[in-house]
Amino acid sequence: MSSPTVKLASGPQMPLVGFGLWKVPKETTAETVYNAIKVGYRLFDGAYDYQNEKEAGDGIRKAISDGLVKREEIFVTTKLWNNYHRKEHALAMAKKQNEAWGLGYIDLFLIHFPCALKYIDPDVRRYPAWWMDDAGTVSPDKVPIRETWEAMEELVDTGLARSIGVSNFQAQALYDIMTYAKHPISALQIEHHPYLVQAELLQMARENKIAVTAYSSFGPQSFLELPPAFAKRAKNIPLLFDAEPVVNASAKYKVTPAQVLLRWATQRDVAVIPKSNNRERLQQNLEVFGFDMTPEELEAISGLDRGLRFNDPGFYLPNHPLHIFA
Repeated sequence: MSSPTVKLASGPQMPLVGFGLWKVPKETTAETVYNAIKVGYRLFDGAYDYQNEKEAGDGIRKAISDGLVKREEIFVTTKLWNNYHRKEHALAMAKKQNEAWGLGYIDLFLIHFPCALKYIDPDVRRYPAWWMDDAGTVSPDKVPIRETWEAMEELVDTGLARSIGVSNFQAQALYDIMTYAKHPISALQIEHHPYLVQAELLQMARENKIAVTAYSSFGPQSFLELPPAFAKRAKNIPLLFDAEPVVNASAKYKVTPAQVLLRWATQRDVAVIPKSNNRERLQQNLEVFGFDMTPEELEAISGLDRGLRFNDPGFYLPNHPLHIFA
């Protein structure tokens, strides 16, 4: 079984359900990706920040060599980290990331966050972070988004990326990019779950033919396993799996609460990228198109909205918060 797709403004079709590589251990990534392909996944959402791009590519290449799938059937998303927003750094890092995946090209390349940090040589420090040193110092850099976006456009012109977009951007920055963009903003990836619906941002994206992908579709569940600074906001928040409208829909349609949450997004044309190391849950996460909730049920789930954002550097970087969602 594979996922239905959504057409990007740049032309390609992107699956509505993919596999998210955030928090997948490097040592198990290749096997996890290979098994996900066997189940039916075709979209894999990665990032330099996740530090498992090479291993994900290894898993995909093995599946291709074993005849499970063709390269053109796979859709790879990856992201440019904050230390590489200057044009020369963005182009060099994109080349490194493409080589790490080892698949010839990237289907969708995103700017990970709308904030530039000072350059760190990736050959000196081989892991990304918000901070520059052990003291947690965060050092912004004065790089306009336009410079970074135009570097991304060069990736399309050279064939390294088929489509480009952004992640964690708000409407103001999207409107600004559209005033000078030569290639369309094909996709916007955001934190999106019933506690953080962002209805107006979704409407703005629809009006401008920007496909939306949700991360952290299960809300606080995605953050509880992170280090304390990142998990603090998610603690003591009721799980969405236990929310009444989710439980009611789960019972009515005989599906899991996780499937209800994923269907709440995909039924509203929002792509999702859940992850699981469990084969049964892998299958369940992909099988979310066998039922349609009523408009009233969708609205009841949306009514859980608290404007509660868990992935917020303005909150978890106390030494130098970056208020990108203010």
